[in-house]
Amino acid sequence: MTMQKAIAAALLTAVLAGCAQTEGQQRAGTGALIGGAGGALVGQAIGGNTKSTVIGAASGALLGAVVGSATTPQRRGEQLCRYQDRNSGRIYTAPCDDRYYDGNY
Repeated sequence: MTMQKAIAAALLTAVLAGCAQTEGQQRAGTGALIGGAGGALVGQAIGGNTKSTVIGAASGALLGAVVGSATTPQRRGEQLCRYQDRNSGRIYTAPCDDRYYDGNY
């Protein structure tokens, strides 16, 4: 019965990860799934008991989510830059122009 619960939990997690809105959320969810599975395998191999498997799965899921989120590429138009109006001196934020992405700023 525990194997069926584990499979059901994995399927439920996969379904919930598919509900992510942005690419960053999707990558974080995928990273958490892969990291959790890998961490559970490593925890079981090192400790050989349930406690070490759970600790490995939790640690792997956390690390996988962080890495998945951090490796999301930034697309043009998502980054905000600070600009200063030449006439009034007012500082405002707006999406960065192509000079920012090309390195010519």
